[in-house]
Amino acid sequence: MDGSTPTRFDKSNLPSRHVTEGPSRAPHRSFLYAMGLTDEEIHRPFVGVATCWNEAAPCNMALNRQAQAVKLGVKEAHGTPREFTTITVTDGIAMGHEGMRSSLASREAIADTVELTMRGHAYDAIVGLAGCDKSLPGMMMAMVRLNTPSVFVYGGSILPGRFEGRDVTVQDVFEAVGQHQAGNMSTCDLEKLEQVACPSAGACGGQFTANTMACVSEAIGLALPYSSGAPAVYESRDAYGVGAGQAVMNLLAEGIRARDIVTLKSLENAARIVACTGGSTNAGLHLPAIAHEAGIKFDLMDVVEIFKSTPYFVDLKPGGKYIAKDLFDNGGVPVVMKQLLKAGLLHGDCITATGKTMAENLEGVPDPDGVVVHPIDTPITVTGGVVGLQGNLAPEGAIVKVAGMSDEEQVFTGPARVFECEEDAFEAVKARTYKEGEVLVIRNEGPRGGPGMREMLSTTAALSGQGMGKKVALITDGRFSGATRGFCVGHVGPEAAMGGPIALVRDGDQITINAITGEMSVDVSDEDMAKRKEGWNGPRETIYASGALWKYAQLVGSTINGAVTHPGGANEKHMYSEL
Repeated sequence: MDGSTPTRFDKSNLPSRHVTEGPSRAPHRSFLYAMGLTDEEIHRPFVGVATCWNEAAPCNMALNRQAQAVKLGVKEAHGTPREFTTITVTDGIAMGHEGMRSSLASREAIADTVELTMRGHAYDAIVGLAGCDKSLPGMMMAMVRLNTPSVFVYGGSILPGRFEGRDVTVQDVFEAVGQHQAGNMSTCDLEKLEQVACPSAGACGGQFTANTMACVSEAIGLALPYSSGAPAVYESRDAYGVGAGQAVMNLLAEGIRARDIVTLKSLENAARIVACTGGSTNAGLHLPAIAHEAGIKFDLMDVVEIFKSTPYFVDLKPGGKYIAKDLFDNGGVPVVMKQLLKAGLLHGDCITATGKTMAENLEGVPDPDGVVVHPIDTPITVTGGVVGLQGNLAPEGAIVKVAGMSDEEQVFTGPARVFECEEDAFEAVKARTYKEGEVLVIRNEGPRGGPGMREMLSTTAALSGQGMGKKVALITDGRFSGATRGFCVGHVGPEAAMGGPIALVRDGDQITINAITGEMSVDVSDEDMAKRKEGWNGPRETIYASGALWKYAQLVGSTINGAVTHPGGANEKHMYSEL
């Protein structure tokens, strides 16, 4: 649909009929007239334009402007856009203190509030714009849950900063804290770096969680081709907004809904893009959660099974050299997906937000540059940048990022050094009271036990800054940031609060982590573990006895299934878009 000729929509089967059609809806139409809508606009399809705009961090600053472009596209295609906002908790600001407990819970709050707004106002379709970490999967989860025609728009990445003649990102600042603590960087230089590392609006520039999930949005089919790549400050992003508004109206006309796009095959495509770009381990949490909304079984171990057979061939930070802007300048996500398709690792028959299949979208996409994106037949490494682990320490699995690590660096054995929370571990790292060769165990940081499954970037960045990132290993039932480097194992399940083996580990226990064979074990017999379990005093008590985090802890499920808080699509008894 080119927007030049009005398309007549029959609203008799659209949700907005409950608000706009018939004599009984005269009071509802009064409110709509009060906002300046014309009679013609009232009787067109209503498209929710949901953004996570706020002034919390640069990730979200460009979303408001881009939403206006989306609304233009919807109007050009003869729909009526209705803009609304939801929350965002930005991990870069929440990191390293109690605020991080709100991060993962915010993903559920975003999905819930978008769902409630769409239901409450009976919108027919949605274009969702998000810029930071949990807001991307949260928005996509809402789309799949509602199963309306849906298009996702990423707000775009930040531009790189420059310090002492090199490109820098916020990751460099986190690691500089460790260098400063080790006496290897002056306070003056740290202050200079912090002032230049983040020079514009946009999400963190490396292949951290935001850019990983932005790549997922294209690979899963909910976003338009190339739309995830352009930096936030580029005015050219507005064209993607207009295109998204037009596209969602086309999906509405064609009857293509979110679950027509998000299928098991498209989820596998999404897992491929994470692996081949060395993306964030958080995708192992978010992809199962998106699948859950559609009633599809695709858990953490299904995700990492895809990773096993996916070459790592896109050289992005934190494991590599380049950032999102460099990928965009060299052809963007379509160039990467074209390589996967060429190797038979992409389902080309998946329908996408364009109304065409993935293979059709990739026709004419050029070959890779060979620097940022390597040819898939000469990859950086032959397996994906993220590996799943299982064993007697993680019966429900765990996940580790190995992008940029040699085979020798992917095997680690050492004595456990147990910490009951991240703060204790960070203090030990800061004071350098840990020892080379130890396996640092941070427990009680899972979805339920934290509560909130915090990321451990402050601790891991401090280790890297001290030059110890490869000299110790770290495991946790919490999460790691997409910016984490070193041998760091997260998502260990069952978590300590559920009585998983990580709750029973003691100082000195020998732990072996082998990312090549996918094993993680503790040298304690089943009988001794059973005895320890009998003497376990139950979950650690937290200070959260009321409010949103208490509620989240009561509802949240296991990490292997995405740490979700409701029964999901498999249990639903109605479809919103058919009410």
